[in-house]
Amino acid sequence: MTMLQISLFTDPACPWAFSAEPFRRKIEWLYGDHAAWELVMVGLAEDPAEFEAKGITTAMLSAGSKQIAAAHGMPIDTSERERLIATLPACRAVVAARLHSPGHQQTLLRAIQVRGFAGELIDEPATIAAAAADAQIDADNLEQWSIDGETLVALASDMQRARHPLPAALVLDERLADWEGGRRYTCPSYEISVDDGDPIAIPGFQPWAVYDVALANLAPETPRRAAPESVSEVLEWAAEPLATREVAVVMGIEHDEAATALAEVAQRRDVGADAYWSR
Repeated sequence: MTMLQISLFTDPACPWAFSAEPFRRKIEWLYGDHAAWELVMVGLAEDPAEFEAKGITTAMLSAGSKQIAAAHGMPIDTSERERLIATLPACRAVVAARLHSPGHQQTLLRAIQVRGFAGELIDEPATIAAAAADAQIDADNLEQWSIDGETLVALASDMQRARHPLPAALVLDERLADWEGGRRYTCPSYEISVDDGDPIAIPGFQPWAVYDVALANLAPETPRRAAPESVSEVLEWAAEPLATREVAVVMGIEHDEAATALAEVAQRRDVGADAYWSR
C-alpha cells in the first residue's frame, strides 16, 4: 500500500496555520490511513520580547487577525490581547505529547489553537492545562513531560528542521521568513514524500489547489475517499467540533451552504465572526 509521509511544520499561535486547518482536514478525509502525519513545531518565540524586538504589537496582531479571519473564515477572536505571548511553552507541550502520548498530539495542538484563537493566552500554564484536559491528557503529567530533557532535545530538533528548508522551498523565498541563521519555514509548511522517498516542499500558506495537485502527482495510484454526503457525516468523522469553513472545504461546498446545513443538525458555538459546530 502506497503511504504518504506528511510532515506539517506549524506553531500553535500562528493564525495562518490555523486558517489552513480546513486543508489539513481535507487531506485527512481524502487519504485517511494512506497518510502518516508528523507534526514539527517551528517555535516562533521563546519570549514575547522577541516579537517586541521585531516591532510587533498587540494592536498589529489584532488588525492582522481581522484581515485573516475575514479572508479565510476561521473562528478567531480578533480583539486586542492584553499582552504578547511566547509560543514555545505550547510547542513544548505538543512535542511532549508526541513523545509520551502520541495518539493525542494532534488533539492537544488543536485544543491549544482553539483556546488561543478564542482569546486565551497560550503561554499561561492554566491554558495549557485546560487544553490538556480537552485532549484527555493528564495536565500534571504533561507539565512534567514538557520539561524533561527528551522533550527539550526533540523541540530543538524540530526548530532546526524548520530553519533548514528543503532546496525547493528556498526557490519560493517569499513563502519563507528570516531568522538569525538564514531562512525558515513559515506556518504552515509541508514536506511530503511517498514510501520514504525524497520529499517535496510546500512552503507557507497556499490555496487548496496547490496541495491537491501536489498530492495527485506524488501518489496518483493512492485511492481518495469520496466526498461526504452530509455535514453530519463530517462531524461524526471528525469526532470533535469543527469550524464552518472546515466542514465546507471537506465537503467541497460554499461556506454559507455549510452553515445552513449545520444549523439544522448541530450545536453552534460562536467565536469571533464565525463558529464551531458539534453533534
